[in-house]
Amino acid sequence: MEDIMIERKTYLEQLSAWKDEKVIKVITGIRRCGKSTLLKQMQERLIKEGVTEDQIVSINFEDLENEALLDYKALYASIQKRLCLNRMTYIFLDEIQRVEAFEKVVDSLFLKENVDIYITVSDTYLLSGDLVTLLSGRYIEITLLPLSFKEVVEAQKPENLDQAFLNYMRNGGFPYLATVNKISEKAPDYLEGILNTVVVKDIEERQNRRNNDGNQRKTTDAALLLTIARYLASVVGSPVSAKKVTDTLISSSRKISSNTVSDYMEALSEAFIFYKADRFDVVGKQLLKVNAKWYLVDLGLRTVMLP
Repeated sequence: MEDIMIERKTYLEQLSAWKDEKVIKVITGIRRCGKSTLLKQMQERLIKEGVTEDQIVSINFEDLENEALLDYKALYASIQKRLCLNRMTYIFLDEIQRVEAFEKVVDSLFLKENVDIYITVSDTYLLSGDLVTLLSGRYIEITLLPLSFKEVVEAQKPENLDQAFLNYMRNGGFPYLATVNKISEKAPDYLEGILNTVVVKDIEERQNRRNNDGNQRKTTDAALLLTIARYLASVVGSPVSAKKVTDTLISSSRKISSNTVSDYMEALSEAFIFYKADRFDVVGKQLLKVNAKWYLVDLGLRTVMLP
């Protein structure tokens, strides 16, 4: 099977529904889940609808060619030069968290007429604190997940559906593995790379942003983060608390506080490795702060965490 690009129809429809609306479209999700591809597909849809190429500004901040634009003043100046007079300009900023103080750029662009902004981020920490205050009421968040089994089947059109399901349960739905004919033995190496990138690279970037915030506790131990991630992966769907994780680590001769464990669990959530489902008190009509359930974003990651 040749490499193909899977159209993320559900997410494209969500983006299209907000096209030309005066809100910033923020696409969040774990690395390699297809955020960059979704932006490209949205741009292709705009072209088909009659938008001209000069109306589209697209910048990927992980591309070395755009390194000079990691300075927010240079980025703003570059985009400002490309704005179309009396026509809508569609601005796509991919992995914008790499630009320090990027919120100043986004806020300034938002104030202009005929500007439609789309950004992707790989860390929910960016959607907290001062940034939320700055963009309050100005953005909508679209959470992008790896491919569903339905999307994989539509792309691969497998002859043996049962075998395809077993492969999906083992390897998950990251687009790279689903869109090309990769032998199953290679999947663990690719998934291990994603896990290490998120844990090591993202935690480093997150920590650099937090160093200037004295109120934020630090999460600098990648090995500890992986240990906690593996534990959460082993109890997916079961109620779990920071204290329970702490007790498990202490029983393994690891000295650690419940507050530290809580910080690391939050870091896993911020990086979209896990999604937390809080308990809800039906009688009191409020979310409970303890014994939430934690779910992995992709089954393939569970395979490499728990070989």
